[in-house]
Amino acid sequence: MKILKQMAGVTGGSRNTINKKVKRFFINCLLGIFVICSPAYLFAQADIHFSQFYETSILRNPALTGIFGDDYKLGAYYRNQWNSISNPFSTFLVTAETHVQVRETSEDFISFGLLSYYDKAGSIDQKITTFYPAINYNKSLDPNHNRFLSVGVTGGYNQYSFDPSKATFNNQYQGGKYNPANPSLENLPNAKMTLWDLGAGVNFNTSTGEGNNVTYIIGVSAYHFTQPKFTYYQKDGITENMRVNGNATLSCVLSDKVSFQAHGNYALQGTYREIMLGGILNWTQQSQGANDVFVISAGAFYRLGDAIAPVVKVNYMSIAVGISYDVNISSLKEASNMQGGFEMTLFYRGNYSDKSLAKKTVCPRF
Repeated sequence: MKILKQMAGVTGGSRNTINKKVKRFFINCLLGIFVICSPAYLFAQADIHFSQFYETSILRNPALTGIFGDDYKLGAYYRNQWNSISNPFSTFLVTAETHVQVRETSEDFISFGLLSYYDKAGSIDQKITTFYPAINYNKSLDPNHNRFLSVGVTGGYNQYSFDPSKATFNNQYQGGKYNPANPSLENLPNAKMTLWDLGAGVNFNTSTGEGNNVTYIIGVSAYHFTQPKFTYYQKDGITENMRVNGNATLSCVLSDKVSFQAHGNYALQGTYREIMLGGILNWTQQSQGANDVFVISAGAFYRLGDAIAPVVKVNYMSIAVGISYDVNISSLKEASNMQGGFEMTLFYRGNYSDKSLAKKTVCPRF
């Protein structure tokens, strides 16, 4: 946290500067108290979120697992947030998804996925490690229009921890100086806790228009059915609120080289609500075999009342790299200098064979 310098004796035209510094100081203090001193409350009430949310299917809706045009997808994700005003939130995520045909005479397919992330934040290194396997059944309603109804479930393992050696207390300050050898006189709790989670969702997607060049995707999901208790102490803790999530996507092929996707996501968890809207325009360079060789994408997303996140993505052959940055426009914009979170994604997609069932499903090319 930044420390406000002494301002005694400063008058006149400097008052506006002082007011700005005072405001920033108190915002920093409130953010620090909320993030560092009350980690259980923070994570019990609001889940982790991403600006490139369309790349995290299992966290949005397990029924989105495997809804893409290739046989498998492998990805990695990095996010760094609030680096300008406090100990940053750093998140690393990996994911893998695939799907298989139910049987040769059926248009139905089953999708499997695994998502795991590691998150660290605060001066005492609050850490979260998670594993979310998912399974999704995709029922074909109309193969001519790539119409599917999907039902997916996911079960998660979550471990929370912090580093007690990095905590400081008033009793360790003597004569205005900090000495870690001084006893804290505090009864510290366990440094780890383990929680189990359960989520499920449904999703509908269909294509229409000439050559099925327009695709709609809409779904709803819910997480934390088990409503685990958050506490580092051996007693009742804070109950994690269920999170309800709604997802919607519209994909349009405008020409041989240009396509567009509009994405929307709604999340409600306790008293916290998040709405994200935006879109991406894609320009594609194809080879003689009609396979996409090079795709460059650009767009922007708006997190209601919080941030604007421009995004750029480059896809070459089977590899895609995406970069986005949150421009903070919330009440913290003065303290953060409008700096929010940097994100980077890396994905690899491929097919097991040329007879892929997944290619019968026309979905947005994220």
